[in-house]
Amino acid sequence: MTEAGSFLTYDEARTRKVAAEAEIAELDLAKIRGELAPVSEVVKAWEDVLAAMKAKLLALPTKVGPALSAEDDAAVIQSRLEEEIKECLDELSNYEPLSDPTGASIVTSELEEGDGDTEAPAKTNGKRVGRPKKTTKLTK
Repeated sequence: MTEAGSFLTYDEARTRKVAAEAEIAELDLAKIRGELAPVSEVVKAWEDVLAAMKAKLLALPTKVGPALSAEDDAAVIQSRLEEEIKECLDELSNYEPLSDPTGASIVTSELEEGDGDTEAPAKTNGKRVGRPKKTTKLTK
């Protein structure tokens, strides 16, 4: 039903169904290309990154604390902390999350970087596509 009590015609319903199937096919293609990822997997990847960041930042006091405890010059302490934070951020910039949100089991770089040769399409089985033909005949 579309509006207050009105029903879809067969053609309208069929059009909606075909449009929905086309949209699903486009989403599947985007997943295959690595352009689309499920939200839960993206969240998991971000959790991995943030957990690594938290661990690195919490390790800083243990790592530099003893070396800085004997230091009296605030500028030296500040400089050393900045060096350690930059080193930490550099390491994190190269971090690879444990989970892959794209689920890219297909390597897209190989698909995109072909040598120009294309394979012939797969052979068809010769069967019709679409609604089956009506087999019954009207009798008088």
